[in-house]
Amino acid sequence: MASADLLVNNIAEKARKLIAKHNDLIAENNELKAKQKNLLESLENQNNLIEQLKEKNRNLKIAKSVKLEEGNGEVKNKIDELVREIDKCIGLLNK
Repeated sequence: MASADLLVNNIAEKARKLIAKHNDLIAENNELKAKQKNLLESLENQNNLIEQLKEKNRNLKIAKSVKLEEGNGEVKNKIDELVREIDKCIGLLNK
């Protein structure tokens, strides 16, 4: 009978260890999910920043090219072209 009790105690101890390990893994999984969420948010923020910087860079290049162009007629044509492009974009957004 003592060997049966020993066997039951061993099984019970192994079950407790498995339950503890399972709980540890659940906690670790939750931590990793939270970390992944934070990393994805950080990545999205950085992608947004990159897009903003690209737009700013493009605007600076346009401003520089307009500044470098000679003659008021050329500058006026460039501005008219940009205004038409903006109007097209607004038209597309309103559809």
